[in-house]
Amino acid sequence: MFTLNIVVMGAGALGCYFGGRLQQSGQHVQYLVRKNRAKQMMENGIAITSPHGNYQFNELHISENVHDIEKADLVILAVKGQHLQGALADLKVLVEKGAKVLPLLNGLEHISILQNELGEEAVLGGSAFIIATLDEEGHIIHSNDHHDLIFGALHPCQASVCDEFEKAAKSAILAVSRTENILVRMWIKYMFITAFSGVTTASNLPIGTIRRFPETNGLLEKALSEMMELANAYDIGITKQNVAQAMENMAGLPEESTSSMHQDRRKGLTIEVEHLQGGALRLADKVGLELPVIGTLYALIKPFEN
Repeated sequence: MFTLNIVVMGAGALGCYFGGRLQQSGQHVQYLVRKNRAKQMMENGIAITSPHGNYQFNELHISENVHDIEKADLVILAVKGQHLQGALADLKVLVEKGAKVLPLLNGLEHISILQNELGEEAVLGGSAFIIATLDEEGHIIHSNDHHDLIFGALHPCQASVCDEFEKAAKSAILAVSRTENILVRMWIKYMFITAFSGVTTASNLPIGTIRRFPETNGLLEKALSEMMELANAYDIGITKQNVAQAMENMAGLPEESTSSMHQDRRKGLTIEVEHLQGGALRLADKVGLELPVIGTLYALIKPFEN
């Protein structure tokens, strides 16, 4: 069996779910985590509860110090946007050991930051679609059918590592797909999540309530249209059909569905407003573009950033 040495950085629900499914399929997965999370994982282990089948980890490879990791082929980077800067030093060590980095962060700004710090050859493109959370014991509760991971090369030299990851993920209980247009797919997600998180968090409402008020629901479409304009200022090629598809996807969500940012606001946790809406505004500023709706959402959410 073909085996990769995979390091998961960011052992929250997303990182542990994807890492767990890869480990379940026979890949060698190591978790590089902070002290408190390491303690929780060592005491409680990790379990996945999911519509795609439950899984209990029998053995975990946990490290608190990056220098304890001897081999690393691929790093799945699943930290929150606000923790990216703190992860760079460890990432540099792993890249020096030969690893490529597959970031699954929301937004787009992190790609240029990682490329500048680690080199363009080290950074793949990736995007994840999953609704999952950790319970009080640190176990993963996966609550819908989606567990998609889309990835692709951002540099010609990355074909071989993409081949290897595609091969490694083939038997995992995951919907993993490789694309030649990873930047387009990342922008489509960024467009969706910036609008969805912005309106749900600023209004403090789930999608069902938002949909019942045309004025509030209209904010979603306006935010999506601004993100389309932003993407196309960077020559990505997002269309009105992509905006319509995003609206259709939101129309199909259950009444109580909301964004992870809104959930974090409700819990009083740090929210990714700088990484998402703030990042869009900075990208717009670089090309002389105005984003009035996203700017307003950003201003309304900023006091809850923590």
